[in-house]
Amino acid sequence: MKKFIENLPKAELHLHIEGSFEPALMFKIANRNKISIPYNSVEEIEKAYKFNCLQDFLDIYYQGASVLITEQDFFDLTYSYLQKCAAQNVRHTEIMFDPQTHTERGIAFETVINGISKACEVAKEKLGVTSLLIMSYLRHLSEEDAFKTLEQSFPFKDKITAVGLDSSEKGNPPSKFKNVYEASIKEGYIPVAHAGEEGNSDYVWEALDILKIKRIDHGNNALQDETLIEEIKKRDIALTVCPLSNTALQVVTDLKKHPLKKMMNLGLKITINSDDPAYFGGQVNQNYIEIQEALNLTKKDLYELAKNSFQYSFLDSKTKQIYLNELENYYKLNS
Repeated sequence: MKKFIENLPKAELHLHIEGSFEPALMFKIANRNKISIPYNSVEEIEKAYKFNCLQDFLDIYYQGASVLITEQDFFDLTYSYLQKCAAQNVRHTEIMFDPQTHTERGIAFETVINGISKACEVAKEKLGVTSLLIMSYLRHLSEEDAFKTLEQSFPFKDKITAVGLDSSEKGNPPSKFKNVYEASIKEGYIPVAHAGEEGNSDYVWEALDILKIKRIDHGNNALQDETLIEEIKKRDIALTVCPLSNTALQVVTDLKKHPLKKMMNLGLKITINSDDPAYFGGQVNQNYIEIQEALNLTKKDLYELAKNSFQYSFLDSKTKQIYLNELENYYKLNS
């Protein structure tokens, strides 16, 4: 089954590029930029990657991101992740990035977007991995700050496909960002949002009805409300579930208790993703491997999950179909 997963063509739809920052690369870039971090070795950074909740993780996440200064830094960070995609048969990825994490530190929006997008262009050519970018607003900041980020994005609209909403969920409901989402949609950005990870089902309702999202990031707590489950199915909206992230942040206490299979059985369209793989103990293949083992998923289940990852991507229909055909052929030969 492990080999089946490793060779399975798949897409990743929920990945924070800042959360793919491996300790060795962080240490290298910190030294290159002569930035002091409170760790003396890669091993010390790895030991710090232990969390009890979302906020514990966010504290070190922002600390790590602080060493990213130049366009080359953002290129190196992104290309490192895309190389891992190629090695795992991740054919397409939709990368979330947090401009405010960097512009708040005085790093130009242009520096961030150019470094990331250039890495994506090179990876498409050299690695055969396609990608799209999702510009995420930080929900612990104000809607006014989000509007500034939206305005900063205008010269680079050709590089950005969607907008998202991440960071501390509790106390920062989707409705807080109603106006900036309306404006983002008018600018042509596709709306997605984290909802129902720590927040309850009401947050998912708000994301659907107020932000008009086209995909739910996480969404675990949608299971609290049967009417909501039916509404998500009616609107044909997928959930980008992140198993190892859920256990690392104590959203789920044990993978064997993860609701992924229950979600599938209810008819929800689920995808498997790594979220912040450097911090949560595994790239996307590791998420597939561990959840398969924990829930005894079949090859058909894994095929459905991979199929959803392409079907509910924001790729154009022609490219989407190419990947779906590749997946179908693989499954027929290996089922």
